[in-house]
Amino acid sequence: MTGNREATDAFIKAKFAEFYREESGRIKAPTAIEKREFGFLLFKEKIMLRHKSFRDVGELRAFLRRVVPSHAYYSAAYYEMPEESMESKGWIGADLYFDIDADHIPTECKKVHDRWRCVKCGFSGRGTPPEACPICGERSFDERTWPCEVCLESAKRETTKLIDILTDDFGFSLGEVGVSFSGHRGYHIHLESEVIRELDSTSRKEIVDYVTGQGIDAKFHGLEEIRGGGGRILTGPNLDEAGWRGRISRGVYEFLLKATEGDLRGIGLRRSVVNLITTNRDAILESWKAGGPWGLIKGVGIESWKAIIKRSVEIQSVKIDTVVTTDIHRLIRLPNTLHGKTGLMKVSFPADEIENFDPLKEAVAFKKGGATIYIEEAPKFRIGEETFGPFKDEKAELPTAAALLLLCKGLAVVAE
Repeated sequence: MTGNREATDAFIKAKFAEFYREESGRIKAPTAIEKREFGFLLFKEKIMLRHKSFRDVGELRAFLRRVVPSHAYYSAAYYEMPEESMESKGWIGADLYFDIDADHIPTECKKVHDRWRCVKCGFSGRGTPPEACPICGERSFDERTWPCEVCLESAKRETTKLIDILTDDFGFSLGEVGVSFSGHRGYHIHLESEVIRELDSTSRKEIVDYVTGQGIDAKFHGLEEIRGGGGRILTGPNLDEAGWRGRISRGVYEFLLKATEGDLRGIGLRRSVVNLITTNRDAILESWKAGGPWGLIKGVGIESWKAIIKRSVEIQSVKIDTVVTTDIHRLIRLPNTLHGKTGLMKVSFPADEIENFDPLKEAVAFKKGGATIYIEEAPKFRIGEETFGPFKDEKAELPTAAALLLLCKGLAVVAE
């Protein structure tokens, strides 16, 4: 590259310092700030500074202005003595967090814009890295992911599904469900209810299993054969039922509405069953008005419906980072701070505004200025209302927010 990495790091830190100097008033104190542990990833040392606490938001803001971290976090947990070691903190309780990230959602675009490189031999590729390097067997990779609009939209869909489960199935109101864009490739959902504060990791694992659809067995959710009319009648759940019974039905409807022959064969259905379903698709979809298609088509039996239901559970379940939710000591990114991998902010907003939320507009922290950078390679991307790229081994003058995204991602350096 025609540029200097040291000068690039200094430029990024200077912009972060400018943000915290001018915008630290945006930082709000989490509930019971004096009972939270804070952690900060430092620019120069590349180390995590943990076990910090603050009496009030003024102290926190002053610290951010002075230290200028690349990442800032606070604990989901409440502690009696947050600055002590983990064994001595005195755990009181913890909020419930969900992390939805495009990293956990399979999208075809990753094969185009995500890259990986083996840290041992340098062998590289695109998409999701393998379990082990095919050349040397190393299991550690330098990964460069990209927050494209397809990935961000996939994360938003999963977030919408989770909000629906938390409100419809768990009974939380929309006002109790806190939603934030992470500043990178996903969203955080945050619940501070007294009901869940004292839940241990095992109880939180039960919540994780529910939202991810683990252990869903069709026979416990209404699919069964019963005797009647001189034979066996197949029955199943309806669209308007509560909990996973209704979700199974809606997932089946959604799958069969769009499924191709290849999709049906892909879940293990015999060719004869696939033909029956595709031939009778309209009747199957119409049958939901009268309770569903479970016994409608002779030749489509209970085992075929179990396979379809298994696929419907995948459609209706939510793809989350399960470790975040079960970890009662987890550090969570502090709202309205900058994400060191993008230069974008973590931004909170009401749950009912998720559909219209535009992360590449609302999370932009830098609205003025620009920088001349040398770009190794970058896909076409949007910041705010402007679109940039694609770029390949070239110099470009970009607005600050666009330049920072590429610089923070390691795809560019400040031009000499």
